[in-house]
Amino acid sequence: MARRRRGRERIVVGLDVGTTKVACLVANVFDSEIEIIGMGTAPSRGLDKGVVVDIGRTIQSIRKAVEEAENMADVKIRSVYVGIAGQHIRSINTTGTVAITHPGRVIKRSDIRRVIEAAKAIPIPPDMQLIHVIPRQYKVDGQEGITDPEGMTGTRLEADVHLVLGSVTAVRNLIRCIKYLRIDVKQIVLQPLASSLAVLSSAEKELGVVLLDIGGGTTDISIYKGGDIWFSRVIPVAGQHITNDITVGLQTPIEEAERIKKEYGTCLVDSVDDNEKIEIATIGGDGTKLVSRKRLAKIIEARVEEILDLAMEEVENAGYKDIVPGGLVITGGTALLDGIVEFAQARYGLPARRGQIPQGIHGLRDIVESPIYATAIGLLKYAVEFKDLEPSRESEGGWFNTVLKWLRAILWGG
Repeated sequence: MARRRRGRERIVVGLDVGTTKVACLVANVFDSEIEIIGMGTAPSRGLDKGVVVDIGRTIQSIRKAVEEAENMADVKIRSVYVGIAGQHIRSINTTGTVAITHPGRVIKRSDIRRVIEAAKAIPIPPDMQLIHVIPRQYKVDGQEGITDPEGMTGTRLEADVHLVLGSVTAVRNLIRCIKYLRIDVKQIVLQPLASSLAVLSSAEKELGVVLLDIGGGTTDISIYKGGDIWFSRVIPVAGQHITNDITVGLQTPIEEAERIKKEYGTCLVDSVDDNEKIEIATIGGDGTKLVSRKRLAKIIEARVEEILDLAMEEVENAGYKDIVPGGLVITGGTALLDGIVEFAQARYGLPARRGQIPQGIHGLRDIVESPIYATAIGLLKYAVEFKDLEPSRESEGGWFNTVLKWLRAILWGG
């Protein structure tokens, strides 16, 4: 981690490396209370749809966000929890079964490890690696809904497990960028999982809910039911595509398209007056022109409709549309778009809301409670409370890393 504090306090760092922005949050953790003491953001350069395509530019973006957070928090960041997304992400639900043969048939921790090993014993393509192994529930002699079977008696133990896979190349390149800055990756965390920890209540997860984290380059989808994650998927269409559509449709620079999207954009066309005009810069920067705000709204509405339809199509194809009475929770930067919650609610006939930052977050809460920080805050909460049975490991491991860490401890005090 970064620098230790007195008592049981410790420093935890969440690093969200997205397609359009890098966000770094530094928190002081005492028990389960999270006090944000530093933050840094930077425009993201070098990623496309959540995947590193230019290592040099990605390193520069991460460095800027990290240094800004270090200066505000007055700490030296040594390790981070980092989010990952991208179309390469895959998820699979599997089941494992083992027999309990101990005297008395008492289930031990070793039996839980065995059943998880059985559940994840599936063929994995050589270009993919496990990121998460998340138990959804256990069954003892057919009895369902067990969260921790240790100490129970039975003859057969089953585990329903959610596996998250990612591209080996995508994971290694992201880790390489961070390690170049002499920062260790404590763990790679699926962005939808992190975001869910930041914006979903336990009641919503129990009832059944769809979380849509609509960022710049990707839309992350996750479904929760009975308190557990049932489904996760990433699609490569998001807020950046809305901006690009505005650039083309209104013939304006990309920076201007982003500005008017935030200031004047809405996906509720009928709410805009037919005669309302807005002034925008022309391509080349040598003048301005007036355009209809309703025209802007039509461009935005069309792309938002596509993004949401693609996401809900994934939900429907997975067979989960009818088990989410909790509806939709929308987070990420695009969640700030005017009318998106109302649009989703009307289109799909489901309850919808914008994700809110949970209780138990202190310090700079008023600054970071925007949906754009949901993943970074979720990474902090993951570090504090989430129980991932088999966390992802750094991909560049082995004896070389052991020696490297030993040398760093001597040379840099880390």
